[in-house]
Amino acid sequence: MLDLEAWAASGIPLLRDPREFVLELHRRHLPQPGTVVVAVLDALHRVTASASFAPWPHDTDGWLHRNAILTHLRQVTPHDLRLPAPKRTAVLLSCREGSAGWTEQDGAWMWALRDAAGLHGLRCGAYVALTPAGWQILGDGRSGRNPHAGSWAEGPVHTVTELPQRTALETPRGNRSQRGERSPRSRPSERPWGPARVAGIETARRTGTR
Repeated sequence: MLDLEAWAASGIPLLRDPREFVLELHRRHLPQPGTVVVAVLDALHRVTASASFAPWPHDTDGWLHRNAILTHLRQVTPHDLRLPAPKRTAVLLSCREGSAGWTEQDGAWMWALRDAAGLHGLRCGAYVALTPAGWQILGDGRSGRNPHAGSWAEGPVHTVTELPQRTALETPRGNRSQRGERSPRSRPSERPWGPARVAGIETARRTGTR
């Protein structure tokens, strides 16, 4: 865990346009309280990759937070470990309830971000807290009222209409072969050597005919 004084003294690079950055991340992920968003910025402070996730609510250990951040960084962007110096920056946004000031949970995420960024070859960037009061860059002092922790509920609601299921007669034969199902002609009850033909053979044997 890092306290606010240690975080502010660690030389975290400033965001060029924090309001636009927070708005862009919010549009991308619509974070709810309990959601963490990690983003990667290039040399021009443009977002090149980002991922949002909801950690286990009872996890308060910085090691667990570090592992979660590193896992998602590996999924969305390649590492820069072969570079002599980091060219990209990892930034974290934590959407949570509570006050806008620093908390011990923020300190755990700060340590996790710094360690995960170094293990992925990135520079450690800003830490943004998104609370009901708005957004605030901890250790920086810059803040704003919108978006806030409840802004995700103010956007449009997207609904998904369920498509009707196809019946057996409407399913194309190609789909049957892909699912491993037999076509109707290959079913045992409909084969030309089904029960009717077997009965005919038995009758021919009894009458002596061929």
